[in-house]
Amino acid sequence: YRHFSAVADVGVPVVLYNVPGRTACDLLPETALRLAEVSNIVGIKEATGDLERAKLLIKKAPEGFAIYSGDDATALELILLGGQGNISVTANVAPGQMAKICALGLEGKADEARQLNRRIDHLHRDLFVESNPIPVKWAVHELGLIDSLGIRLPLTSLSRGAQPALREALLSLNLLTPEPA
Repeated sequence: YRHFSAVADVGVPVVLYNVPGRTACDLLPETALRLAEVSNIVGIKEATGDLERAKLLIKKAPEGFAIYSGDDATALELILLGGQGNISVTANVAPGQMAKICALGLEGKADEARQLNRRIDHLHRDLFVESNPIPVKWAVHELGLIDSLGIRLPLTSLSRGAQPALREALLSLNLLTPEPA
């Protein structure tokens, strides 16, 4: 609480980020809701994928405090529960599809949004076959969006064994053109 309060004292809007899998520290709902009362703390990127937690935050958050998903696999459901959007990894690779899914979710068009989301569900999964951001860096490099993989130690390049499944996911969504035989 004191850390995020001190950051907010700088005077710029702050979005909390809860990703215990990366930080080994869980920003519990009680603490997030207490921080939501701090004037410059405007929202949270909730990346646990726990929809019960999301429901609680959405229900109890003060007006104007935004709840964003940080977990692509459950982002649509969080939005349909009343969340404001998604801060996405998948959108780096499939921005049009993710934007459409989120827009449909925000419009309450659940069936249409779920149908589109099912089409890219494997991409959500395959982009986490190894530690983030390794797979997404590899994918955007394969798509020609970056010149180098941009990986620095302690991260390493995507393993050769993980590349075929991710390449197939990109091909299946027509994001990558097949190489000529």
